[in-house]
Amino acid sequence: MPLAGEEKSVQRFGLNWGRMDAPLEGHPTPASAPHIATDPSRAATLFEQSAAIMARLRAPGGCPWDREQSFDSIRKYTLEEAYEVFDAIERRDFPHLAEELGDLLLQVLFYAEMAANEGHFTIADVLNHLNNKLVRRHPHVFGEEASRAAGNRADVAAAVEGSSAAVLRNWEEIKAAEALHGAGTHATSRLDSVQRAMPALSEAAKLGAKAQKAGFDWPSWRDLLPKLAEETAELEAEAASSDPSRQPHVEAELGDLLFTVVNLGRHLGVDAEMALRGCNRRFRDRFREMELAATKPLEELVPDELEALWAGAKKKLADSAPESGAGLQP
Repeated sequence: MPLAGEEKSVQRFGLNWGRMDAPLEGHPTPASAPHIATDPSRAATLFEQSAAIMARLRAPGGCPWDREQSFDSIRKYTLEEAYEVFDAIERRDFPHLAEELGDLLLQVLFYAEMAANEGHFTIADVLNHLNNKLVRRHPHVFGEEASRAAGNRADVAAAVEGSSAAVLRNWEEIKAAEALHGAGTHATSRLDSVQRAMPALSEAAKLGAKAQKAGFDWPSWRDLLPKLAEETAELEAEAASSDPSRQPHVEAELGDLLFTVVNLGRHLGVDAEMALRGCNRRFRDRFREMELAATKPLEELVPDELEALWAGAKKKLADSAPESGAGLQP
C-alpha cells in the first residue's frame, strides 16, 4: 500500500497506473516484436515478499550475518553484482541475467532496510523518488502537467517528434533544473554533475568531456601522444625511487597516465571501459590457449618458452577470429 504522501503524488499526476504497459496512441507495438507481458499484480506481490524477507533477515532473531552488515561492508558486493549483470548482458545469457538482476535488486533492498533500521528512509521512499523522477523527466510520455506535478521546473518542449536527441536534451535540462533547485545559493562547478561514485574510467572520460565544453581540452588525439610520453616519463622517474615514502607519488603519476589514456580514447571515439574489458577477454582467451598447448605446468617454463606459447596462442586465435572483427586478436 502506498504511503499517504505517495497516494497524493499519484493522484496529482492524474495517471492511470494500471495501464502503464499500454502502447501510446499512434505508436502500436510491432506484431513481429517478441514480448512477454508483465503481470503487475504478481510483480507487486513478489516484490512485497522480497521486502518482507529482507526485513526478516535483519530483524532480531534473523540472520546473524545480515544483521552485522553496514553500508560500508556491503558496498563492495554492489559493484560485484553490477559487473555480473554487465557480464551476463555481454554474453547474452538471459536466464542468468534474470538471476543477476535479482542479486542486484537485493542490494537495493538491503540498503533500504538498513536505512529504515537507522530511521533514514524505507524502500517505499526509494520507489516514490524513482516514480516521481521517471514521470518528471518524461513530459513527452506522461504530459507536461504530470511532469510538473512530479517536480519538473524546467521549461521544455514536450513534443519531441520521435527524436531521441530531443528527449536527451529535455532530460538534461530537467536534470539541470533539479540540481539548481537543490543547490540553493551554493557555488557549483560544471564538473559537479559527474558522479564520483561511477567507475573511475567512466568518470575520467566524463570529466574530460565536460572540460571540453569549456574549451579546456587537447585539440585532437594526436596532441595527446606527447602528453602520454610526458606522463610515462614522470611515472618512470617516480617508480625508479626505492624510497617507500614515494609510493603515493607513484600512484598519482600512474593516475595521471591513466587519465590521459582515457581521454585519448575519448578523442578516438573509444570507450576506455569497453576497450579494457575487450583486452581482458582477449588475455583470458590467450592464457587459456597457453595452458592447453603447454606440455607441462606454465610455472615450470622459462620466459622464452612462455613467450613462444603466447605468440602461438595469439596466432591461433587470430586465425580463428571472424572476419567481421568481433573477435580481433591484435
